[in-house]
Amino acid sequence: MFQSSIGVFILIRLIVFLSLVEFVGKRRQFLNPELEEAKNVVGDSLEVSCSRLDEALARPLVVPSDKPFFACLLALGGFYAGLIMLLLLADVAYTDRESLLASLSSREIRYSIILSLVSCSISAVLSLWVSVPIGYLMSRFSFRGKSFLDAVLEVPIVLPPIVIGVSLLILFNFPPFSWISSMVVFEIPAVIIAQFTMAAAFAVRTMRVVFDQIPIRFEEVAMTLGCSRGQAFWEVVLPQARRGVLAAGSLAWARSLGEFGPILVFAGATRLRTEVLSTSVYLELQAGNLKGMLAVSLIMVVVAAVVLVLARFLGRRCCAYD
Repeated sequence: MFQSSIGVFILIRLIVFLSLVEFVGKRRQFLNPELEEAKNVVGDSLEVSCSRLDEALARPLVVPSDKPFFACLLALGGFYAGLIMLLLLADVAYTDRESLLASLSSREIRYSIILSLVSCSISAVLSLWVSVPIGYLMSRFSFRGKSFLDAVLEVPIVLPPIVIGVSLLILFNFPPFSWISSMVVFEIPAVIIAQFTMAAAFAVRTMRVVFDQIPIRFEEVAMTLGCSRGQAFWEVVLPQARRGVLAAGSLAWARSLGEFGPILVFAGATRLRTEVLSTSVYLELQAGNLKGMLAVSLIMVVVAAVVLVLARFLGRRCCAYD
């Protein structure tokens, strides 16, 4: 009985095996024409591709000329640069030597030059003191209210400058600012505060972009080696951002020099008291002295150019030593 069962089982397996062999044979016969056709199509495509590649390699390589590209760059960029140069040349052509010497010899203009240099330098330093931490905070961290803070920081850039001056004037009518109003409003500190309020906004934008360009991986590696967040900032991040700090400081200084609206409203334009170069231009215009106004404008251009070129030269020299 047991032996007969084994024989039946072997017979069934043999039948199944033969059926599978027959099915596979039929399947191969069915697929062979399709496989052959696919092989022929692929072979033809490869032959065409190879022939096209040989033709391309046989032709000499022709590189398009870069002249149209550079011509477009020069046309677009040169238009703006040329416009600025023409403005300066027009001022120089209209101003005579006597007006320029008279402005330089004027006690009021000399006072405004000194006050401008001092106030712009102080406001630039103050702008860096606030722009570096704010730029780092906005670049590295996400927190609730970040979008609102970002919008608030944009307010001095978006609003007209004269509105900032009016707002400062109103602010110092409320305590605790009203307690020191007599020492600030229409005094030299008002000049510095007005310049700082406008210049710091541009410095913050610059420092945020600078910190965005520095990979956060450097800080993470420093912290894995035992540094705290503060040590990683002072020893790793800030040295890499030194060029950005210089650019932010230069931008803040230049913005402070050209500030007019907030200074006029908040500090006034009193001779030998709160007069800076920007308000000197206004006072000369009010007096009807057009040549004197242009002479003061040229003095502003020269002062700004000398200071900015010197700052960039010193910055490149420090970076080269590093």
